[in-house]
Amino acid sequence: MKYLILIYGSQRSYDAMAGKSTEGFPALSPEDFAAIETFMNSFTEDLDESGELIAGYGLAAPGGTRRIQLQNHAPVVTDGPYAETQEVLAGFWIVDAESLDRATEIASKLVNAPGPQGSSLHLVDIRRIAESQADIGF
Repeated sequence: MKYLILIYGSQRSYDAMAGKSTEGFPALSPEDFAAIETFMNSFTEDLDESGELIAGYGLAAPGGTRRIQLQNHAPVVTDGPYAETQEVLAGFWIVDAESLDRATEIASKLVNAPGPQGSSLHLVDIRRIAESQADIGF
């Protein structure tokens, strides 16, 4: 079964990783950022070596985000960034795991990732990927 592992951040956590301090989030040093990068690369390499990795990507800061919503039967485009306290998707992995328990075991390693103090980088979701109509419901 395929699962989507989602990790979250905020504009403030992206700012901290870029070396900018904001209220409640001190700037990370280049060494602090290198520790995050090393952790994420190792996590991804381990999944690749186990044969469970399908894809995985980190996402750019939400400042370039656009959201499209239908309002009065017309699409309305809103530019980012989102409010500083709102969580945004920071990255994802698609894994082929034998079960939800195995996907949970994999994703649980992410809560140990280094990151800005108080960051939501330690919030991870796991979603099964629907490959047919039968997979939509549980």
